[in-house]
Amino acid sequence: MSSENGQGGGGGEGAPPEQLALIRESVRQAKVPRAKPRTWRGAALAGELPVARVLVDKGVLHLDRYFDYAVPADLDADAQPGVRVRVRFGAGRGRVREGRREGGGLIDGFLVERLASSDYSGPLAALAQVVSPEPVLSPELLGLARAVADRYAGSLADVLQLAVPPRNARAEQRPSPAPMPPPPAPAAGSWVRYERGGAFLESLASGGAPRAVWNALPGPEWSEELARAVAATLASGRGALVVVPDGRAAARVDAALTALLGEGRHALLTADAGPEKRYREWLAVRRGSVRAVVGTRAAMFAPVRDLGLVALWDDGDDSHSEQHAPQPHAREVLLLRAAQDRCGFLMGGWSCTVEGAQLVESGWARPLVGAREQVRQAAPLVRTVGDQDLARDEAARAARLPTLAWRAAREGLRHGPVLVQVPRRGYVPRMACAQCRAAARCRHCSGPLEARDGGALWCGWCGREESAWHCPECGSFRLRAQVVGARRTAEELGRAFPAVPVRTSGREHVLDTVPGAPALVVSTPGAEPVAEGGYAAALLLDGWAMLGRPDLRAGEDALRRWIAAAALVRPQGDGGTVVVVAEPTLRPVQALVRWDPVGHALRELAERAELGFPPVSRMAAVSGTGEAVAAFLGAVELPGEAEVLGPVPLPVTPPGRPRRPGAPPPGEHWERALIRVPPGRGAALASAVKAAQAARMARTARGGEEAVWVRIDPVDIG
Repeated sequence: MSSENGQGGGGGEGAPPEQLALIRESVRQAKVPRAKPRTWRGAALAGELPVARVLVDKGVLHLDRYFDYAVPADLDADAQPGVRVRVRFGAGRGRVREGRREGGGLIDGFLVERLASSDYSGPLAALAQVVSPEPVLSPELLGLARAVADRYAGSLADVLQLAVPPRNARAEQRPSPAPMPPPPAPAAGSWVRYERGGAFLESLASGGAPRAVWNALPGPEWSEELARAVAATLASGRGALVVVPDGRAAARVDAALTALLGEGRHALLTADAGPEKRYREWLAVRRGSVRAVVGTRAAMFAPVRDLGLVALWDDGDDSHSEQHAPQPHAREVLLLRAAQDRCGFLMGGWSCTVEGAQLVESGWARPLVGAREQVRQAAPLVRTVGDQDLARDEAARAARLPTLAWRAAREGLRHGPVLVQVPRRGYVPRMACAQCRAAARCRHCSGPLEARDGGALWCGWCGREESAWHCPECGSFRLRAQVVGARRTAEELGRAFPAVPVRTSGREHVLDTVPGAPALVVSTPGAEPVAEGGYAAALLLDGWAMLGRPDLRAGEDALRRWIAAAALVRPQGDGGTVVVVAEPTLRPVQALVRWDPVGHALRELAERAELGFPPVSRMAAVSGTGEAVAAFLGAVELPGEAEVLGPVPLPVTPPGRPRRPGAPPPGEHWERALIRVPPGRGAALASAVKAAQAARMARTARGGEEAVWVRIDPVDIG
């Protein structure tokens, strides 16, 4: 026995300081054993970087992290960061055989990175399969997905399900075309109608990153203007991404880009393309063969290389809000991309949302608007029919078509088609002042008041009863229920104009275009077809049906839908006329008459800032059974500034009717609570809600608690 060993009988006593330090360091290292990667059934291990860090496709919050696996030698070449893999998941520490972890079910995942060692202390299972050597998950896309997951209190796996389309082997085997050289910078074209429109294109073409909120002038030029912005970005050697609300708008931008740049310079990503074609187009973008993308909601994650511009059209459309977890909005995703890639940003539409006004007011973006002279030249004449006009109008009481609207339709049919916009069925009325029509809101939280149980007023947000309401605008104590949406009017119009063909466009059958010949086109909001040469007139019926929705955005959304329909009408100089059946003193109606959506959005923003409404504040909605919501609120560690509104009962879903995301199952009674935080505390709210939901889901998986439904920044808050 050596002398060193001879001193070991007494442990560390009497040992010199250097030896004690070595002993303590050895103990520290022994407490954190490194995992030894093992392969399945003793197969050879990869020589370098034998550990693969994998994101498994589980989509549950308590498993929202990476897992380490061993890389077999035969998979070493294909197991590169970004590829799809299959791994065995769920074996646990108890299923180890001869130093190898075995068992568990096969599950898909993405290989995130290769490492030399793992921090996990137990044996590692091996990768079961590399599904494809095609790298589909880039570091940029992974970073964006993580930012979106954190923003919406969701899991990374759920976001990647939205970001990466399903694999199609036949599409992967086809090579993508060679990238084309940058095109020349386009001329300004119709962008000269806007103040600083030409400067915006010049900045994009020179490699700049301008940020703008664009209030488009009425008419069909918007798609060509978007195409010129994309072309200017491509001219700088960078990529561009355009997201539109539906396939019809995508087809228009696609046609405009093809006419401006020719074939092969952009990809069209829509659900109508089918899985193989869509994946082939997506791969062309991922491989760098195509530098421009036009698509619907899912295209917001398109992996465009060297991104120079992200553009969004009509951000107030409901289609931009994803219905699958964690339900991100395209506007917020593109804002994250603009910040992450330091690229240009363009958000446009005929109208203007409060979020767009906030971007301009904060100084983050600049306005792109036309001069008032340009607006007057492009917009149609707008006339109104209010309650007093309807009360004196015998024709309106008999056929629900006011005399002014009937005359406008008759005159318009002499020169072309006439659009008739009818609100969708199913709008729910809310309470308002019977004298001035101001919405009735709670004195405590400013939520919407609802009439229940024999006329008693209750707040739809905090659930407090309101027994002594009076209007803060005019002082009246009388309330009325807003008008409910009307039935279809095609039969009535057919009787009023028996010799004129009547076409309908709605949920069952949406028309894309109609001829320029005289006809009545009855459409629901958002389904209006484009008329060749523009409509001669438009009738916007039953405005109360949209203004009377129990929703914070009712006025903003009504104005957006009215302007979208009116923008399809010929200019006033060409005889274009719009008749809206709504009280002319209301703010959205006045904004339509003046064609001033930006002013309306700015006033809405000022009021919401004063009352603490979104988007100035951030909100989270928690829904579930009363017991589950109460337990969640008791467990979540909210920021100190957070305010809990409610819970209040949710409407019961009737049996046989489709269930909307976040709505209770048919026949079940759910409640909803809103959690509101001031500006700058949205990230803290999302983090707290995500942590509480993860802990709850872990207990739910073991059969401990009922699940609750959580959404950050809900679209519909009442």
